[in-house]
Amino acid sequence: MIRETSAGDVLELDWFKSSYSDSSDGNDCVEVATAVGAVHVRDSKDAAGPRFAVAGPAWARFVAYASQG
Repeated sequence: MIRETSAGDVLELDWFKSSYSDSSDGNDCVEVATAVGAVHVRDSKDAAGPRFAVAGPAWARFVAYASQG
């Protein structure tokens, strides 16, 4: 989900922990947020830090590859 703030120029993403992020440390996770046309990814330990976004079809191919074996 993506929401515009009252400023209208900054977008707020609804982040959640990836189901593929599994570790003994609950804070050691990847978080993702979906938006129209892209999936955004960040490190949960550094929410204000670097992020990247990929197109939906590329994310789907990555998840399919990562879930193999």
